[in-house]
Amino acid sequence: MCGIIGIASNKSVSVNIINALKKLEYRGYDSAGLATINKGIIDEKKCPGRVEKLEKILFQNPSEGNLGIGHVRWATHGVPNEANAHPHSTEIVSVVHNGIIENSSELKKILEKEGKTFKSQTDTEVITVLLTEKLKNTEPLEAVFKTLGLLKGSFALGIIFKNYKDFVIGARRGSPLAVGYSNDENYLGSDSYALKSMTNKISYLDDGDVCILSKDEVKFYNSNKEKINKEIFTLSENKSEASKGNYKNFMIKEIFEQPITLKTCLKEYIDKIREEINFYNLPIEPKKIKKIVLIGCGTAYHSCLVTKYWLEEFTNLVIETDIASEFRYRNNRFDKNNLYIFVSQSGETADTYAALNLCNSNNMKTCAVVNVIESSIARDSNFVLPIHCGPEIGVASTKAFLGQILVLYILALKLGSLRNEIEKKEYQEKIKDLKDLPGLIEKTLLHDNDIQAISSTFNEAKGSMFLGRGYSYPIALEGALKLKELSYIHAEGYPAGEMKHGPLALIEEGMPVVVLAPRDNYYKKTISNMQEVIARGAKVLLITNKSKDEVVSENIWETIEVENTNDDLLPFLLTIPLQKLAYYSALKKGYDIDKPRNLAKSVTVE
Repeated sequence: MCGIIGIASNKSVSVNIINALKKLEYRGYDSAGLATINKGIIDEKKCPGRVEKLEKILFQNPSEGNLGIGHVRWATHGVPNEANAHPHSTEIVSVVHNGIIENSSELKKILEKEGKTFKSQTDTEVITVLLTEKLKNTEPLEAVFKTLGLLKGSFALGIIFKNYKDFVIGARRGSPLAVGYSNDENYLGSDSYALKSMTNKISYLDDGDVCILSKDEVKFYNSNKEKINKEIFTLSENKSEASKGNYKNFMIKEIFEQPITLKTCLKEYIDKIREEINFYNLPIEPKKIKKIVLIGCGTAYHSCLVTKYWLEEFTNLVIETDIASEFRYRNNRFDKNNLYIFVSQSGETADTYAALNLCNSNNMKTCAVVNVIESSIARDSNFVLPIHCGPEIGVASTKAFLGQILVLYILALKLGSLRNEIEKKEYQEKIKDLKDLPGLIEKTLLHDNDIQAISSTFNEAKGSMFLGRGYSYPIALEGALKLKELSYIHAEGYPAGEMKHGPLALIEEGMPVVVLAPRDNYYKKTISNMQEVIARGAKVLLITNKSKDEVVSENIWETIEVENTNDDLLPFLLTIPLQKLAYYSALKKGYDIDKPRNLAKSVTVE
């Protein structure tokens, strides 16, 4: 959550800060602000709302200065208003912050007893006040270290100082922070995406690191105040990925990109000539694995749930799934022969990263399934499986979800093969089916007008339900989540067979219910559950796969038929209509699809 930019340059920085904040807005859009050192003072400008509003303020009253910091906020402490917007400044120091200071209330009480006053409700202002006090007796770097020593929680910080107009200080604990390099200019940012338009040379701060940026150089220090060196990564450039092109918004672009992104991913992992999956150097010998634990949050957790079915089908392993925010608080039975798989689009999800750290501290073997290979989760895992989707800007994940389940499916297949728990013929047939998948998704994307028409019914309802069995159950959860994220409609995903154990009480006349019933082993049972729902007045949208056989049920409101493939790949196709249903529901309501309320793309707070 929240986005940070800092620039030290030989020229005015406010325009570049604004442009970087526009790219970071997917991380938070409750408020925006910047501060520069302008004519010997801290020139702070901020406002509730979007970066566009901040840009208008700057147009009317420009901020000059060759040094500055900027911020887009996703609110944690305090409502989204001007007072709570970042930066938080005193006369001599200005701070932007991503994260949560867990002991801010205690520190604030101490400072108030000392006569200090506060202008906001935020935890961040505590940092500003503490720094102001420390600067009375120490230089900036020492003041920063002394302040950090008092803070509990997570943070990424960007700091400028009135009396030191040549540098920006950055600090990281928990929340991600990157440094970018250029000629006569250096940058601080929450992630590489914001910096890409200015440079492709990036370093990443680790926990406890502090950096000092001037226009000419960057210095790094570890938590022991020792000067250290950082590896510089060169990022690939693909400007089209960051543009909406001819599409109305990023989400619909990313939905239609899915055939291409999956094809790209398959090229990375499948050897066409040998009909083989290219995985090497797994962190643990496959035949020695006792248990696999899949860990994620939100959509990433749903990808874990789908994968559990695949791994149980292709291997004899014990498979567990866990929500990352719960994992650390259980009494985990760690075993050296367990493999822990962490799924995160950004690779910076705070709860998932914390779960990874717990596993690392217990010397477990870890694997990361991420979209950003330079991310914290990727860097701190033993083994990385990139999903190769390119930047996903829309907050509600679409192409990253399909990318995650594709890579996890490939992993499940490969483990089954390496453990000799899947027959070679079946293994190769499934690889062949995989190569057909992008084309099948492309055909499924043609369902458009029918979904647009159907979406109106969901908008008019008090709530809806999404039902499925087997592989389809996690997809039902994902469909319900998408509708909630984008349309703000109550929706619940549920195992179809569990309806009679309570949820049937929710069904009333006209309630829209999505039933995922591909013609797999669960088909007849799911259709039976569907009939129970219809009998109580629900309007059922049946999503199944094409067949010559008639659906064995009556009184179905609408039916969508996706393409045919083997049963384990049907989740990919079933997902597409659900993505579009959520999209068109939100579009008809006039909502901001790429930036749904109260949500951010990268969840970097716990």
